[in-house]
Amino acid sequence: MDADAWNDRYRDTELVWSAGPNQFVEAELAGLTPGRALDLAAGEGRNAIWLARRGWQVTAVDFSQAGLDKGRTLAGDVSVTWVCADATTWRGDESFDLCVVAYLQLSAEERRAAVRNAFASLRPGGVFLLVAHDSTNLTEGTGGPQHPDVLMTAEEVLGDLDGERFEVERAERVSREVAQPDGSTRTAYDALVRLVRAG
Repeated sequence: MDADAWNDRYRDTELVWSAGPNQFVEAELAGLTPGRALDLAAGEGRNAIWLARRGWQVTAVDFSQAGLDKGRTLAGDVSVTWVCADATTWRGDESFDLCVVAYLQLSAEERRAAVRNAFASLRPGGVFLLVAHDSTNLTEGTGGPQHPDVLMTAEEVLGDLDGERFEVERAERVSREVAQPDGSTRTAYDALVRLVRAG
């Protein structure tokens, strides 16, 4: 999907995603000392807003202006810097303490560009966290994109950063329970990668 398609999607619904943070973003980052954070491919900004409320100075980048506008409204008086730009070409200044990439849906080549840009925005010692729909979710899980080209594994994300220096804290498939209309739950599978950039 391109920016126009995402703009239409964000305009056509009240909220595409939940107002609260992604469960893995919250679990992995709640214990970090606030600093400067980048939410790349921020969408409606739920993770950016959660981080800002915890004291982070947050820059939220997404190529959908409609998504960012909804995030700005949702944030209210919470301070977030909203930037409309493409994750595959936008570059940070290597001074962020944290970079979050949650559910980015791109082809492998575009994903590699975005992942490398996200990682490059970090200072040495900065934390990189990516959560995405795992490739196995298509056949074993529920929901998420039904196009294998935009799914990934933790190993593929590590491969995107070939040649970079980092310490792997987590790189694995994780599961989450998704509520169904009948009140039951089904399991979805995500790729989770948490790294620390080496000095």
